[in-house]
Amino acid sequence: MESPTHSLPALFKQLGLPEDALSIDQFITSHSPLKADVLLADALFWTPAQAQFLREEILDDADWAEIVDQLNLLLRKPRQS
Repeated sequence: MESPTHSLPALFKQLGLPEDALSIDQFITSHSPLKADVLLADALFWTPAQAQFLREEILDDADWAEIVDQLNLLLRKPRQS
């Protein structure tokens, strides 16, 4: 299995979000768990441009798709107490 072309911090930078580990952790914690019936790109916390980017990357199976999938999984994990 090949490792992803892009990293999670690089995805956050691409989305115009803070890319340091603490900010990423806070983002995931504050927006999870994402409901099972909500597509990642349809989550209400994205700007229209961010949602479009995420949707296109998955639909096109583009080079960002693998790391977008990883973010999707991270946002679906239940919050830990």
